[in-house]
Amino acid sequence: MKVLVALAVAALVAGCGGNRFDRGDGGQVTRLSSGPISRACMSSDRRARNAQLCGCIQTVANQTLTRSDQRKTVRFFRDPQRAQDIKMSQTAADDAFWDRYKAFSARSERSCRGY
Repeated sequence: MKVLVALAVAALVAGCGGNRFDRGDGGQVTRLSSGPISRACMSSDRRARNAQLCGCIQTVANQTLTRSDQRKTVRFFRDPQRAQDIKMSQTAADDAFWDRYKAFSARSERSCRGY
């Protein structure tokens, strides 16, 4: 029975998504996550990308964006024009998303500086 419980706990921990903790600026512990934005960030052609930066941005996304918002944001990495189209859109849904996206961007810049 103990072996089954240990295996269940190990499976639960293994399925948690590859999160880890790392030290950021000022000695604060910042959680680095994996997810759709982190993967898109790592596969982008941006020179400044690295696992810590992309993981930090994903953590902020997890805190500020819905899953749907994250999927929409991932498209920006492949098609930057899509971001401009949404920004200029006149629909209430796109306006609301853009407000959330701006808040996410600003928080990412503050939280992930130094990676």
